[in-house]
Amino acid sequence: MKKTLSNTVRAAGALLASCPAWAAPLTVPASTAYSVPNPEGLRIREDRGIGNWQDPAQSAVWYGQFKSAGDITAKIKVSLAKNRTAKFKLTLAGKSAEATASGGDEPVDVDFGSFAIPAAGYQRLILENLNPPGQPAGNILALELDGPAREGAHFNVDPRRNAASVHLSYETARDAPVTAFYNEVTAVEDPIHTYYMACGFSRGYFGMQVNSPTERRIIFSVWDAGSGQEAKDRSTVSEENHTTLLTQGEMVHASVFGNEGTGGHSHLKYMWKTGEAQKFVVTAKPDGTFTDYTGYWFHPEEKQWKLIASFHAPHDGKYLRGLYSFSENFGGETGNLLRKARFGNQWVRTADNKWTALTTARFSHDGTGKAARLDRFMGVEDGQFFLSHGGFVDGFTESGTPFTRPSEGKAPELKLPALP
Repeated sequence: MKKTLSNTVRAAGALLASCPAWAAPLTVPASTAYSVPNPEGLRIREDRGIGNWQDPAQSAVWYGQFKSAGDITAKIKVSLAKNRTAKFKLTLAGKSAEATASGGDEPVDVDFGSFAIPAAGYQRLILENLNPPGQPAGNILALELDGPAREGAHFNVDPRRNAASVHLSYETARDAPVTAFYNEVTAVEDPIHTYYMACGFSRGYFGMQVNSPTERRIIFSVWDAGSGQEAKDRSTVSEENHTTLLTQGEMVHASVFGNEGTGGHSHLKYMWKTGEAQKFVVTAKPDGTFTDYTGYWFHPEEKQWKLIASFHAPHDGKYLRGLYSFSENFGGETGNLLRKARFGNQWVRTADNKWTALTTARFSHDGTGKAARLDRFMGVEDGQFFLSHGGFVDGFTESGTPFTRPSEGKAPELKLPALP
């Protein structure tokens, strides 16, 4: 089944890319749906679709962007045990229809009839399980759409359900000896599985994360050198390339990380608030062929800067470079939810102790944003850059688009704690 479903995904993706007109039904894998209201309430797998659905309180939801008004028919393909039945309801564009599946030796089509798409834009397709609690509804394999409104319709057919990661890159003078990078981040929409990264640089990243309804973190990490830039397991990285911890702040947990490169990791558990600006600064101190990178965060209640951690990075010896920020959805279960944050008051300090405001940034996105997820954009709001992604809302910015914000005109006054 996995091979067949993968072929379906590839075929549907090719259809979207090469056939702009309505010429064939659009097959959307069930593995691209989302569980609502509990993001983990349904078992959604690439090889099985939606399986063992026994809780009627959970719905499966697909999101699609229609380019024009018109009629569309909708079916689902279901694998159900022989002599078993399952009843479903599908809601689209304000209309609901019910249909029953009867199990057999092969997957069956469950036809919900025709729906009217009133206008261009994003629509939700909500599938409900009308069976009694505990009664399996079989495996939902795919959604199939046909009809005039199918023309140009865009759905994510990739099993990766994460919203696209979005970035803004800052322009600095070439080879400038940048010793400090200051930034402020204000979360506007911050569901679980969100990481707003304030101070990114060639060797690491520094920002704030939503881990669960009861846990948020301030995270500062620095990559290893050499193969550590790409490795998944630190045991495969030679010791001479290991970034080492110099010191950590009070209540800060320090360790190592892997899977997306390897290196030194630190985090502080702190319930930072939505709508409240969080202030970050990272510093760099070259030391021969090493560089010491240190992350500080301003505690909103205590009104003072706190050390998060300081790392000794090998095969470096340079200042801060490649400055950027990003917003990431690191868990696909919540990839349907909107994420938005404002990034403002960016400054860099050079070795001569002069501060310069960063007022220009350029937008980019990851591979998911190329074709699978188009709900990603950047702009300027309240004098700050903002990044938005997810939510299946209208808004699309071409990669490479530059934006300029007004300068505050006043450099930050930093009273950073001394390192031990």
